Amino acid sequence: MAFSPPSSPPSSPLPPRRRLETGEVRRRSYLFDGNGAFNATSWSPLSDATTSTSFTWHHVELPKGGPFKLTNYAQSLIELLSPPLKLHEILDLASNGPYCAQQLDGTLIFRVNSGGPIASECSIRLAVRVTENSVITVSVGRVPRLGFSDPNGSGSLLTEIPAVEGEKEGRVVIAEHVLEDLLLMNHSEEADNPVPTRVSGLVVHIIDTHIDQLHDIVTKLEMELDAVELELDKGGDLLRKQMLDDRRFPKMHLDLQRLLQVVSHGEQVFPRVKEKCASKSWFPSEDIAALEELIGRLRRLKENLGFLTNRVAALQAGLDSWQSEQINRKLYYLSFLSIIFLPLSIVTGIFGMNVGGVPWTNQRDPELEGGFMKVMVLCAAVVLLLLLCFMFPSIYVRFSAWRTESALNRSSSFNKRPRRNVLNGNLRGGGYVLI
Repeated sequence: MAFSPPSSPPSSPLPPRRRLETGEVRRRSYLFDGNGAFNATSWSPLSDATTSTSFTWHHVELPKGGPFKLTNYAQSLIELLSPPLKLHEILDLASNGPYCAQQLDGTLIFRVNSGGPIASECSIRLAVRVTENSVITVSVGRVPRLGFSDPNGSGSLLTEIPAVEGEKEGRVVIAEHVLEDLLLMNHSEEADNPVPTRVSGLVVHIIDTHIDQLHDIVTKLEMELDAVELELDKGGDLLRKQMLDDRRFPKMHLDLQRLLQVVSHGEQVFPRVKEKCASKSWFPSEDIAALEELIGRLRRLKENLGFLTNRVAALQAGLDSWQSEQINRKLYYLSFLSIIFLPLSIVTGIFGMNVGGVPWTNQRDPELEGGFMKVMVLCAAVVLLLLLCFMFPSIYVRFSAWRTESALNRSSSFNKRPRRNVLNGNLRGGGYVLI
């Protein structure tokens, strides 16, 4: 009879992974004529420029929130950009970390993708693929000021004549919450972006908006830090305790470290981009100078981040010092209570001794009458010895030195051994030599 192995129970199917839907991924496609005009076109990465001066731009905006992974982003890029992009190009656009490389056909790919949590505001991801007549960009979340205003459309809010309150002819009333949002921006929102006339100008514009986005986040953190410092000056102990419980400054310090990582990635990538673009005939010298200026802005922004990090560390140190003072104050209260109860415990300990001769007791045995006095003399001697050690520390120091010297003498005597003369068997040279 043939033996059949026992059949294993059927494994439960794995739950389906969450995939990005088509509506969750935003995409834009533009055709620039090279003369300062552009048109929005249908999504077609395979389409080429119609003239020698025209070029195309395709932008993919992946969602920032949600339980998405890099594999989900890579799948969406494969669906949208393949063809013409190959698998290694899509992996270059979707991977983490800084990257800049030029392929054999002259295609330039660079990215500044942060490796932090994708849902964090301070984790910024931007990847760019550049050829002579096309640009493909991939970002996670919205990049402010990345687009261009329509010259034939209506003007933006920033081009209007403002008013604070009331209805005034020819003026637009600006609400307070709108002003708060506008003050966080160091640039106008797609209102004054000049339309590029060549691919190099578009590359400079993309890097410029990336640095503007970093600058906006740093400005927001700086204003938040100013508000927190003002609250600390006006607030009391309850506010400080709440900030310690909420870990306000450690979280802010973590956000600053993530921004520093993004800025460091830009410091590594953008100089290499400038170096590789300088060797291309379609990248003029004025755009190379613009890239150099943007690299300088990025370095100054890194210095500003360093100052903010020092401020956050100083505020956290102040809260830690305040917490230590509160703990020391509570320990002081405990010490005060111990001072009150220490004499009471001494008295109860003395009269609770199980010896004879304790006063105010009915112990009349003559053999046990001197036990109490002997114990008290012994305690007094111990207390006197401790007082002498604290009042005259030199006595304790000399006693410790004497013990150390005695221990060294004993150890040196153990390291000696007798040496005998082989010829006559007598001791020579005193009988001992040092090893």
